[in-house]
Amino acid sequence: MGKLSSPRKGSLQFWPRKRARKFLPSVNWKPVSKAVSDQTDKTLLGFICYKVGMKTAYVRDNTSNSMTINKRITIPITILEAPHMKILCIRFYKNNKIVGEVIASNKFPKELKKKIKVPKKTTKKIEDFKDKDYDNIRVIVYSIVRETGIKKSPDIIELGLGGSKEDKLKFIEENLDREISVSKIFKPLETIDIRGVTKGKGTQGPIKRFGLKLKSHKSEKGRRGPGSIGPWHPARVSFKVPMAGQGGFFSRIQYNYKIIDINNIKEKDINQSQGFKHFGKIKTDYILVRGSVAGPQKRQLVITPAIRKTKKQGKKNYELLELR
Repeated sequence: MGKLSSPRKGSLQFWPRKRARKFLPSVNWKPVSKAVSDQTDKTLLGFICYKVGMKTAYVRDNTSNSMTINKRITIPITILEAPHMKILCIRFYKNNKIVGEVIASNKFPKELKKKIKVPKKTTKKIEDFKDKDYDNIRVIVYSIVRETGIKKSPDIIELGLGGSKEDKLKFIEENLDREISVSKIFKPLETIDIRGVTKGKGTQGPIKRFGLKLKSHKSEKGRRGPGSIGPWHPARVSFKVPMAGQGGFFSRIQYNYKIIDINNIKEKDINQSQGFKHFGKIKTDYILVRGSVAGPQKRQLVITPAIRKTKKQGKKNYELLELR
């Protein structure tokens, strides 16, 4: 029988394998806006959430042609807390370059003022840019994370807007000094993508980092390493050779999560008596999504509409019955 062998794991699409620069990853808003171009009600294209943890949900399967249709089944779910957000700044773009900025207001929480420099007076207004030449508008928002109790310092991110320029301006004017809730942006049974940073594991060897096979116990220079690191010439080690380095804390996108439920803790309390492990109790809006999500508890996440929907995920229909 021939010897079993396989190439090392670890796709070179994720390269370099180094720590993420920030907790909230940047988003390419072009494919997101293109994916929701047919949805007129979808203006704000993202939301900041915080991972609470995982539970088991009892649901009724209402998926058409399913083998368990109308039956009570169990599925794994992840709970995300989604405190309200507010608009910090409006940015006007022309050919992907900023041509103007408007600060939303002067009334910002003290936690935000400690994090960034906010001008004392707003000299520019939205009306000043209505007649100017621009082709896109985005908003910089911050989460009112103090409501959750997990920390005080808000998270800030630039979010894209969908629709025409008139729709974008209308949304901004309607929500300029108001708190934006997740239930206005996303609905139950919608398919979303989740962007975040994975759990950090520090420096790891090539066995854990790339899934190499352990060498024989008779191996001359250790078991937990690659058998060969390349030829003598060229006299250098190729970047494709699996070596020790950073494990985890990588920025990743996870596609096509199904929203099982969106609610407020005051309307439907899902808190455990002792709170959730390593998180505490939910105090604001929350989202239940099917499956596991990258990162530890309290990790910041960005949810966006799905950019590569599949029919299989799209037709799934679950009715929440109970959490365990």
